[in-house]
Amino acid sequence: MRTLTILAVLLMAAGFAYAQDDYYDNEVETIFSNQRSYGGYGAFSIGYTKIGGRDAMVAGARGAFIFDHSFAIGLAGYGFVNDLEYHNYQTNLEDRLFLAGGYGGVFFEPIIGGTKPVHVSFPIVVGMGGISLAEHTGWGWNHDYYNDYQEYDTDLFFVFEPGVELEFNLTRFFRIATYGSYRLTSDIELYDTNPDVLRNFNVGMTFKFGKF
Repeated sequence: MRTLTILAVLLMAAGFAYAQDDYYDNEVETIFSNQRSYGGYGAFSIGYTKIGGRDAMVAGARGAFIFDHSFAIGLAGYGFVNDLEYHNYQTNLEDRLFLAGGYGGVFFEPIIGGTKPVHVSFPIVVGMGGISLAEHTGWGWNHDYYNDYQEYDTDLFFVFEPGVELEFNLTRFFRIATYGSYRLTSDIELYDTNPDVLRNFNVGMTFKFGKF
């Protein structure tokens, strides 16, 4: 009887201790709570878009600090070009013209369910960029270096690009995401180019490395 009593007391004590640990693990955090999580990551992206009616590639990178698995802030930068047949020289002047440039700025990312294996985030880039209108001049040597294009016109622009990412946690330190975004810019002022030439949707993949 004494043995059963001692065993029952030990079981109740163990259950109480487990309940206490579970309570603290799931305790609701407040603005005064010390149980906060901080991390950070670096990422690179590659995507597809349309610029000036042509297929275009967008590629870039970003780095951010993460707060409580729910919000990230950092810097981002991207480059683009709408000439995916770079080595095919065109005889028509209009076909030889292409657009290239880049943009970057501050990066914000609200995250929903960041600790789940599959979750979503809503990245936003706010910043500035530059674009140039250039022409392929053919393969040849120019003085002492290799050169095959000539820049016609350039312009600067403001950019606001909201997006959504479906993210997959592959390991504790590596994640991949598929994304879609919309690039909204100020009017572009280039020779024979529509002012809204950069305003379009992007789709692609992002690869993240860090402490999440």
